Amino acid sequence: MLNDSGTSSDISTLSHKDDGPAGTAGTMRAAILTGPGQVEVRQVARPEPGPGQVRLRLEGCGVCASNLTPWAGPEWMQYPTEPGALGHEAWGFVDSLGAGVEGLSVGDRVAALSYKSYAEYDLAEAEAVVRLPEALAGQPFPGEPLGCAMNIFRRSEIEAGQTVAIIGIGFLGAILTKLATDAGARVIAISRRPFSLDLARRMGAAETIPMEDHHAIIEKVKELTGGAFCERVIEAVGKQWPLDLAGEITRERGRLIVAGYHQDGPRQVNMWLWNWRGIDVINAHERDPKVYMQGLREAVDAIASGRLDPSFLYTHSYRLDRLDEALDATRDRPDGFLKALVMY
Repeated sequence: MLNDSGTSSDISTLSHKDDGPAGTAGTMRAAILTGPGQVEVRQVARPEPGPGQVRLRLEGCGVCASNLTPWAGPEWMQYPTEPGALGHEAWGFVDSLGAGVEGLSVGDRVAALSYKSYAEYDLAEAEAVVRLPEALAGQPFPGEPLGCAMNIFRRSEIEAGQTVAIIGIGFLGAILTKLATDAGARVIAISRRPFSLDLARRMGAAETIPMEDHHAIIEKVKELTGGAFCERVIEAVGKQWPLDLAGEITRERGRLIVAGYHQDGPRQVNMWLWNWRGIDVINAHERDPKVYMQGLREAVDAIASGRLDPSFLYTHSYRLDRLDEALDATRDRPDGFLKALVMY
């Protein structure tokens, strides 16, 4: 269910600049970050596909929490960004084929791994594009995070009968709750917002714990597991405290899966605890495009078959010229917020 937040919103007080209408021959509208917390939409030249590439006319792009550090303006960030930069959760239609591309046709509706997708058009390598079946017609499909969820689930090696704790029930945590539950695991969902805990129950969580008091959470998980703690713990927040908590509730010879994106500085870990319990630690972030695509294809199959329905997880929709509001909402997480999409 989408909330069209692009028409009016009080989330952001930033200024906007929109240089001209869409549809001018040979050009497109693209978002450019001009400084910390500042974005403009400008009319720029459409990119042309090179050999082995396709050009996509985009329907939309999901907003990823990894955008928030560049949005905040760290010292290493350089402005202005390239047109469309930071957007990488795109879907749309094949618009033009580069030399040597086979297996794709102009007009195909696809999801892709592309990296300048806060724009009306973007380029992608042909092997980084997956065709969307008719069963998904008209549905938003931010392929990259959906594929990430499938890859994280695979690397977690969750099995029937296990107790799995998931720390952080956002878009990713909600999908992992559903996948783990369907695999026959007992899921304990731990999250800060009542909205998220309600969502976790909807996705099949057997138990929910408010993420408020560190030691109270540990004691509750200990109680729920008869003192053994959890065979699998997925940390999906990307902050120090949840990482600390994850180690505390992983059982001896259990598996701790780092799914949160830790981008705001170094982390410390309780190596004594990890050693003593013999914990296996999995960094579930992938960088191999082939693995990314494996997850993306698995997501297409799961959603097209009806085994997974993420449609109600897309809670907020914004126009391109309201990208600042989408980023601020992703940062501030107002009540009822889970995932923002920018729609073109």
